[in-house]
Amino acid sequence: MRFVRFFDSLFILFTLSFSGFAQEAPHLQDPGSDDLSSVFPQTEWTRIDRSIDEALEWLSAQQEPDGSFVSITAAQPAVTSLGVMAFMARGHVPGVGRYGQVLVRAIDFVLSCQDQEGLLCQGAVGGRHVDKAPSHGASYNHAIAGLMLCEAYGMAGEEQSRRIETVVVKALEFSRQLQTRPKRYAEDFGGWRYVRLRWTNQSTDSDLSVTGWYLMFLRAAKNAEFDVLPVQIDEAMAFVDRCWDPQQQVFRYSLIGGDRKSSRGVVGVGILCQSMAGRHETEMAKSAGQWLLAHPFRAFGGGIGTGDRFFYSAYYCSQAMAQLGGHFWRGFFPPLCETLLISQRADGSWPAEPRRGDAVFGNAYTTSLAVLSLTPAHQILPVYQR
Repeated sequence: MRFVRFFDSLFILFTLSFSGFAQEAPHLQDPGSDDLSSVFPQTEWTRIDRSIDEALEWLSAQQEPDGSFVSITAAQPAVTSLGVMAFMARGHVPGVGRYGQVLVRAIDFVLSCQDQEGLLCQGAVGGRHVDKAPSHGASYNHAIAGLMLCEAYGMAGEEQSRRIETVVVKALEFSRQLQTRPKRYAEDFGGWRYVRLRWTNQSTDSDLSVTGWYLMFLRAAKNAEFDVLPVQIDEAMAFVDRCWDPQQQVFRYSLIGGDRKSSRGVVGVGILCQSMAGRHETEMAKSAGQWLLAHPFRAFGGGIGTGDRFFYSAYYCSQAMAQLGGHFWRGFFPPLCETLLISQRADGSWPAEPRRGDAVFGNAYTTSLAVLSLTPAHQILPVYQR
């Protein structure tokens, strides 16, 4: 039986758990490294950490009796998984400290969502793709839940870790089946999209948004020493590379018809995929990073490009620019941070997603993404470490 404990990360996590959490977290990096915390003085990090702590206190009160964090059925268990990662990104550990049981119950809920095929999704997925229904969100739910479970695997108690292992093995098998199912266009080979597709002449069978989550899931699984076939990464990255537009210096959402669109979120996904595959500071990632610097997050709720979601894009871009580090991080993070802090509500939450109807996912969704956008410098979750 494998029990990977991520010793370095756990040392940080348990230290924070018993010492008032993350007041010093930004300074835990090697002083000789490209220190993400140097973007702000400690007084500003104290302000940021206070904001995060207020958000997590609010989020803990949104837990339902079944362990989930409040959202629509079609967004579960993804929203609950994002909430768990938000707590862990601040140094909280399942079963330990103030929010220990909150995390245990939330992880148990996610584990309960797996069906016989291995899919991690709440609600029936039958029928064709329908926006904001399980047929649309199932693939996102699966990858995000798998990512969280791999991050929690080395931090949870022994009994819960055993159950996580069983679920992750089945989830990886389902992920491979979804990746290799027949696709109508050769360009889509290697990527992922929805569990149930809405096939039209203009639709695609793979997109960069979904594929990014699966690459993070696979990266986290590999970190936790689950079996991940190298060919899965190679095929997925070939799709990601095909999504690069050298003329516009951006990544595209997909390669087919009207879906050849871009946004800050999609560009962030493309950069982060490079890092997840071990391709650090590639020329396309750096060029995409320059594009993001030219399109900062200075206005709450604003969007750049077709279909840009503010919180979703903020999360992906923050993690991506942290991976690039240096002037990319220094130029990107301060305006995003200020925009998020001034838009936080008095109760600690963030307002519902202001664009594209994503308000239906609720404030637990936006608050979790906001916290994950504010915590890359803490470098606690293994998948986000540089």
